[in-house]
Amino acid sequence: MTAVLKHELSLYYHGLTGYVFGAFLLAFTGIGAMIYNINASIANFEYVLNFIQMVFIIIVPILTMRIISEEKRQRTDQLLYSLPISTTEIVVGKFLSLMVVYLIPMIFICAYPLIFAKYGDVYLPTSYGSIFAFVFLGLALISIGMFISSLTESQGMAAGICVVVMLLNYFAASIANALPSIDGKENILATVMKKLSLFERFTLFYNGVFDLTAIVYYISIIAFFLFLCVQSLEKRRYNG
Repeated sequence: MTAVLKHELSLYYHGLTGYVFGAFLLAFTGIGAMIYNINASIANFEYVLNFIQMVFIIIVPILTMRIISEEKRQRTDQLLYSLPISTTEIVVGKFLSLMVVYLIPMIFICAYPLIFAKYGDVYLPTSYGSIFAFVFLGLALISIGMFISSLTESQGMAAGICVVVMLLNYFAASIANALPSIDGKENILATVMKKLSLFERFTLFYNGVFDLTAIVYYISIIAFFLFLCVQSLEKRRYNG
C-alpha cells in the first residue's frame, strides 16, 4: 500500500496535476477571502468556504480522472494485481495519495482564520469546525470521482461524468426546491435529493452549527465508494 501511495504521489508531483489542483483551491480561497473578509469586512471564514465549495465541480474531476482509468488504458493495472497486496490496499493507497494532494493546500487554508483574527473578531471554533467539515466534504467527493475513474479507460470520459455528477450534487437542493409540492407537503423526491446532497449537508456548518451527523455521512460516503471501487477492480481482475 505504501508503494502505491508513493508511486501515485510521484505521478501527481512530477506532472502538473497536483500543483494545478492546489493552485485552483488556493486561488479560489484567496478570491473568497478578498470578497467576504476584506472587501465586505465579514469576519466569518465559513462564508469563504461556502463560496469556494463550487470549485470542487472543476478540481475533483481534474484530480481523480486518471487515478484508475489511466492504469486500465495502459494495462498497467495488471502489474498492480501481480503485487503481493490486495485490491483493497491498492484502492486505499490510491485514495491516500489523493488525500495527501488535497490536504497540502488545506494546511495553508488553515492559516487564514488565524491571520484574520489578528485584525478583527474571528470566532475560531466555527471557522475551524467548518474547515474540518470542508475536508471531509472534499474527501467524499474525491471518493466518488475515484469510483467514476474505475469505470472507464478514458480520462476524458471519467472527467466528463464526474463534472455532471458534481453539478447534480451541487444543484440538488435548488432542483429539489423547484419540484412541485404534493398536498402542501414537500415532494418525497425533493426531500431525498436534499438528504443525499453532500453540498447541502455543508450548509449547517456555514450557518455556524457543527453537525456531527454530516461528518458521519461524509465518512459513510467515502467508505461506500471505496468499496464500490474495490468491487470494480475485482471484477476486472477476474474477468480480464
